[in-house]
Amino acid sequence: MKTKILIIVLLMSFSVALMSQTTENGLRKELRGPNREMRVTKVERSGSFQGLNLTDAQKTAFKESMMAIQKQLQPLKNELGEAQAHQKTLMTAEKPDLTAINKNIDKIGALRIEMAKLKMKYHLEMRAQLTDEQKLKFDFFAGKMVEEGGRVGMMGRMGMQHRMGNNFLHSDM
Repeated sequence: MKTKILIIVLLMSFSVALMSQTTENGLRKELRGPNREMRVTKVERSGSFQGLNLTDAQKTAFKESMMAIQKQLQPLKNELGEAQAHQKTLMTAEKPDLTAINKNIDKIGALRIEMAKLKMKYHLEMRAQLTDEQKLKFDFFAGKMVEEGGRVGMMGRMGMQHRMGNNFLHSDM
């Protein structure tokens, strides 16, 4: 009996230790919630691009560019949130209007496309300021972020919907 309790305690403490581990740059990965989208910008702000050996001019340019993109993205994020809330309202109406629902889906898609275009513009602006060696490191880092965010983000969202009992077809994906 004591060995079973000891094993359970060890497994729980091992799980807690693994959950509290940080990544190699000292930041925890945020896989769920509103902070997931901001993972790249948080990493940039924290200076994890130290491996790129950025000059002061590059750091200043990155910071200015990041502030500009955030100012452009914020109204789009707000509008996207409103459109998603409106979508829930449309879908839960007593007699849902399929035309209005489809129109709102198109609006949500257009907002997401516009946000993706702005993010890519920012990414390319940052990349253009780097040396060839810095570009290799930057591309490797950016590729890892996209790969991890896409795979884990999608599965995390699907898993969360399953736990909450939501129908996958009615999600805001």
